[in-house]
Formats: sequence, C-alpha cells, structure tokens
Amino acid sequence: MNFNCGMDNAVKAARKIRLLALDVDGILTDGRLYYSNNGEELKAFHALDGHGIKRLQENKIEVAIITGRTSNILKQRASELGVAKVHQGVTDKLSVLNLIMEKHSYSMDEVSYAGDDLPDLTALQAVALSFSVPNAHPKIKNVVDIVTNIQGGWGAVREMSDFILKSKGNCQTT
Repeated sequence: MNFNCGMDNAVKAARKIRLLALDVDGILTDGRLYYSNNGEELKAFHALDGHGIKRLQENKIEVAIITGRTSNILKQRASELGVAKVHQGVTDKLSVLNLIMEKHSYSMDEVSYAGDDLPDLTALQAVALSFSVPNAHPKIKNVVDIVTNIQGGWGAVREMSDFILKSKGNCQTT
C-alpha cells in the first residue's frame, strides 16, 4: 500500500471505521464494461473482495455501495454478500454518503470510502480514510490516503478490508 497521509495517520483513522463505502467500476470490478451480442451487461467480481467484505461484516463494519451506473448484476452480487446499502445511478455520491451517515448515526471519522475517478472525489475528500487503486485517475491517487497495491477488480477491496481489520487489532485475515 502507498500512504499519502503517512501510515500512522491511516492506522489511527482505520481504528475508528464503522462503514466502508465502495464505488463499483474500477474498485469492485476492473473498470472495463463488457456487453454480450444481445446488449446484456456483464461484470466480473473477485472472490477475494467478497471474502474481505464478509470479514468486515463479521467484525461489525458495515459496507455500502454507491455507484453511478445501474446493474442487476451488482444487485445480485450485493445480495450474495449481504450488502443491503446499495445505491445505484448516483451522480452526487457525497450526498448519498451523507444520507447513509445520517440514517445510521455515523460520524465522518467513522467512515471510509474507496473510489477511482472524478465522480468519487468529493466523497473521498470528506471521509476519515480514503482508498483508491493503482489504475485510478491521477487526481484521485493524489488526494486519497491509501492507494492499494492490487488493481481494482483483482482483490483491492480485500487489501482495504485487511488493512482496516489489522489496524483494529484483528490480525487474522483468512
């Protein structure tokens, strides 16, 4: 992981996290859009990310998904993982994040966000701990606290979840 704010600051912020909000394309997927000849959209999700999400939930850290696109595939994957907070077709991600925080009584220092492109910028700048991936837009990589070593869609969310859990003293990452 690459730390823009310094490892000590990132670890301190991670210890307080109660919610990790995720973008989809570029974070939970590799960012590429696949379509069949019939126009059906396809997405590939990595099992490592799914396990990381489950580990967060087992440790009482909630996960939310906030994405600009709308996909039945995402709804199915979120359901499989037990992620109830799924917001699709969102243009103002920070507003949706603020609504989630208000509804569930989270303070900004208890929230982390992962995104990779300019629509994620305001949410990334607002939270206590922000993540992105190596293939993110350069402006995003410059403002986040942590850039993962793993590309989006290939286990980056697992790397984020492991970091949060280890920071909280849970060294078991299986």
